[in-house]
Amino acid sequence: MAPSSPAAAAKKKGGGKRGRREMRRIEDATSRQVTFSKRRSGLLKKAFELGVLCDAEVALIVFSPRGRLYEYASAPDLQKTIDRYLNHTKGTSANEKTVEQPAAGVQMCRSEATALKHKIDAIEAYQRKLSGEGLGSCSAHELQELELQLEKSLSCIRQKKQQKMVAKISELKEKERKLLTENSVLREEYKALPLLELATAAAAERSPDGAGAEEDEEDERRRHYMEVETELVIGRPGSSS
Repeated sequence: MAPSSPAAAAKKKGGGKRGRREMRRIEDATSRQVTFSKRRSGLLKKAFELGVLCDAEVALIVFSPRGRLYEYASAPDLQKTIDRYLNHTKGTSANEKTVEQPAAGVQMCRSEATALKHKIDAIEAYQRKLSGEGLGSCSAHELQELELQLEKSLSCIRQKKQQKMVAKISELKEKERKLLTENSVLREEYKALPLLELATAAAAERSPDGAGAEEDEEDERRRHYMEVETELVIGRPGSSS
């Protein structure tokens, strides 16, 4: 029998190798279940070997696509291994969070402070431009936008001023109406007073508490003295004319 050629031997050798399976979900349900069963058995075997050969505490939990539970533990109780894992990760996570949280908080505060500073700078620059400062670096489009903004602001100011003036005029008219009403009421009350009360009030104002009678008597005496007849005599004393 003639020896086979090297090319045929290489072809035969290469034909015996399995192709590498693409790592993605198996679409066929039957093939997927068969593959799961084979890989699960191999995984459990490897876990058993790791625990026996290396004296390692191994715990394995697997749920099938249909929700069935498969587990393995090298220790007598799987729960003890799980508790040990939780205690270990709890301490590690707490230490990591203690270190990471302050650093993350500081970085966040710095970022917020930087962003806020940029906003403040932008607002201050815009206000200076509205005041007419720093316009040399503005383009024609920016100047047009500033002009529109100023016109809009002036329009709002005029509108607000007009509203204030209308409100003030209405307030003054209301005051005028109230004063006219009060004046009309007082005038009617004055007209309604009896004449006798007016005379009594006037007399009381002129002579309060009987002082008017005394003044009348004094006037009467003055008139009497003024009516006394006076005679002028020229000659020696004792002689008659």
